[in-house]
Amino acid sequence: MWRALLLLFLFGCASETSTDFIGTEYLGAKYVDSALGEEMAPDSDPLIRDDAFDCVTFVETALANGDVNKLNKIRYADGVRNILTRNHFIETDWLENNSDLVENVSAQYAPVAVRHVTIDKKKWFKNIYNTDTNFTPRSVDLEYIPYSKAHNIKVSKPMIVLFIINSEKIRKNIGTDLAVRHMGFLLPDGRLRHASRRQGRVLDTDFNKYLNRMVENKINLGIMLLDIKK
Repeated sequence: MWRALLLLFLFGCASETSTDFIGTEYLGAKYVDSALGEEMAPDSDPLIRDDAFDCVTFVETALANGDVNKLNKIRYADGVRNILTRNHFIETDWLENNSDLVENVSAQYAPVAVRHVTIDKKKWFKNIYNTDTNFTPRSVDLEYIPYSKAHNIKVSKPMIVLFIINSEKIRKNIGTDLAVRHMGFLLPDGRLRHASRRQGRVLDTDFNKYLNRMVENKINLGIMLLDIKK
């Protein structure tokens, strides 16, 4: 009898906390900008790796559990691997093409504001890759929690957190508007697990302390919370 109870306790605890380990195996890996690509020009970086990440590729690889086929479905429209079909922009590409995987639930946790963003992918491709494309500008409205309402948010399971900005300087530098500057996982115990350019690696950070630093810059607006549906 006691053995059955012990097994029930152990498996019950594991089922409740197993998602807390999302991305754990990558803690300490170094930060590298644009860590992944198509293994061919114009971006010959590898399709998958476990030794280095930027903030987006860390989240994507953790969501895919290190499986390259799952990763491609997250990183590319319809899983078609090409520089043109990659989900370059969280705002208009990544969120829409991964709607079966994630959902914006910010309004369930705090009062929200709306960031209107227009992504000019054609201009961006020309500016970054010197490549002519047929993309037309796309606009979306993103609900987010302003920093004044974002402290002490409690989640019962890991969620993706997006950090929302508004910067004219960035628009001028890259050729398009941009609303999402950083992303990571918010864990139930209040840790932010992310690939940090500032720290140079994947690490856990106290979420509220991180928010305190973000509000010091006026271009930082707030956060978006994404529920991981599966």
